[in-house]
Amino acid sequence: MASNLARAGQLHAVWNRSVDKAQTLATELGCTAASSAAELAGQCDCVVICVSADDDLREVVASMRAHLRRGSLVIDCSTVAASTAREIAAILASQEVDFLDCPVSGGVEGARLGTLAIMCGGPETAFSRAQPILQAMGKTIRHFGESGAGQSVKATNQILCAGIIRTVAEAMAFAKAEQLPLEPVIETLGQGAGSSWYFVNRAPWMAKDSFTGGFKVRLHAKDLRICREMAAAHGVALPVIEDTLRDYQELIEQGHGDDDISAIFRLKRFS
Repeated sequence: MASNLARAGQLHAVWNRSVDKAQTLATELGCTAASSAAELAGQCDCVVICVSADDDLREVVASMRAHLRRGSLVIDCSTVAASTAREIAAILASQEVDFLDCPVSGGVEGARLGTLAIMCGGPETAFSRAQPILQAMGKTIRHFGESGAGQSVKATNQILCAGIIRTVAEAMAFAKAEQLPLEPVIETLGQGAGSSWYFVNRAPWMAKDSFTGGFKVRLHAKDLRICREMAAAHGVALPVIEDTLRDYQELIEQGHGDDDISAIFRLKRFS
């Protein structure tokens, strides 16, 4: 995502909690590596954040707050609870800084190619201002309403992903048990009615029993716990979330928490 911002002429500096990662990327992209989030905030009119969880976002924003310029913009591409997005938006609004919750979907492939789907919540004026930045990172960009709306759409997406990745794993386990040639199966069914992004892009990983990279099991588990809490606020439970969380917990206990979520195939194989 940072590389695509650089190619669009939108990147001034980068920062990461792992200092060596920031320095390596800055050298690669020809920009500055800030020594802290506070330093980065002081240098930029817009800051794009992408971290792992709600408390990480709170921590980064807290460290930047005093250094953000009045009238600046913070775009958060993390996946957090809608309530957390509203909380951060209110904090920043008190110092006249706009905030957009802009979680993304599209996998590592979409991030690399600049074709992410970006789901946005926050002020319409801020969304308009953010267009050059968002368009550098994504292809499908939509504004869904006030702060938190983007995160609500992302939660919807994560529920879909939970059901789809389990279904793809079970289908691939069945095909393998039937001793079918898996590559032609993937190529053929990838053009059929049952196809999906996950089938086209992750069934090949299942066929090779290779699950490195991609979207980590432990992160999707975190997202689904957010979805569970949001659904509970409506007085409902979603079985697809519960079933997937049980599978993920088993994978984590087996030491596969940092594998891509397609590693759920490990639990679906017939033998």
